Amino acid sequence: MKNRETTTAWFFLLPLLLVLTAVAAWPLARNMYFSFTDAFLDNPADYSFVGFQNFITVWEDSIFWGAVRNTLVFTFVSVALETLLGFAIALLLHRAFVGRGLVRAAILVPWAMPMVVSAKIWEWMFNDQFGLVNKGLIWLGFLEKGVAWTADPSLILGTVIFIDVWVTTPFMVLLILAGLQLIPEEIYEAAEVSGVPAWKRLWSITLPLATPAIGVAVLFRTLDALRMFDLSYVLAANNEKAMTMSIYARDQLISFQDLGVGSAASTWVFLIIGLIAIAMVSILRLDRNTG
Repeated sequence: MKNRETTTAWFFLLPLLLVLTAVAAWPLARNMYFSFTDAFLDNPADYSFVGFQNFITVWEDSIFWGAVRNTLVFTFVSVALETLLGFAIALLLHRAFVGRGLVRAAILVPWAMPMVVSAKIWEWMFNDQFGLVNKGLIWLGFLEKGVAWTADPSLILGTVIFIDVWVTTPFMVLLILAGLQLIPEEIYEAAEVSGVPAWKRLWSITLPLATPAIGVAVLFRTLDALRMFDLSYVLAANNEKAMTMSIYARDQLISFQDLGVGSAASTWVFLIIGLIAIAMVSILRLDRNTG
């Protein structure tokens, strides 16, 4: 019986493993292979092996480390804000009120929109001449003239973070709300009957029981933020003040046509994200023993 179940399991897993090999394992292996060569994109068949020289080139590039710093700052700030806002909004949506279903559907609209579309919309809204943001701030008296939010090097990263928080907070709300709905209502009723104040119910019941859902949401969102490309590229293109690791790898591969260095940069990105993911799983204790 056990052998039959094992065979059946492998039978169902085999198509998935084949697809993953075709779309993930093989491209990753090929990328790592080219990272040890001096190949260029215009003629990838003509190359020779250079060992770890491409990795050293990327490691010694100050632009790459600037992109790493931008990516880490973007990830830490955006994920922190999205988690706090997502938890607060999820608590509100978890309560019963008239029109709750409509509000839940409406709040997902920013996340459902393609990121490129959202980026272009906000780019127009942040325009220093005719953007609604500047016009509103001038009307309220906070500004005397329009500010070039996406052109000013000192503001571009903050602008990218703001837009990402607006777009992705609904994703955090969705995951955290799902976790809140798994908490039995009987626990809250017993605590309320016992005279436990609302703030203590939040601290002693809601937070501990919602921690697994929050941890999974933070992990998913962190991995997504670390490989962010589209939002920053649409708003800032090659601006080094908002360049992420993915944009750096793209520039080496596409703009400079350097397949070897671009593949090495992509491999560095893969290793950095992989190490952070392993560290987060260990810190958040997202394993089967703890649930």
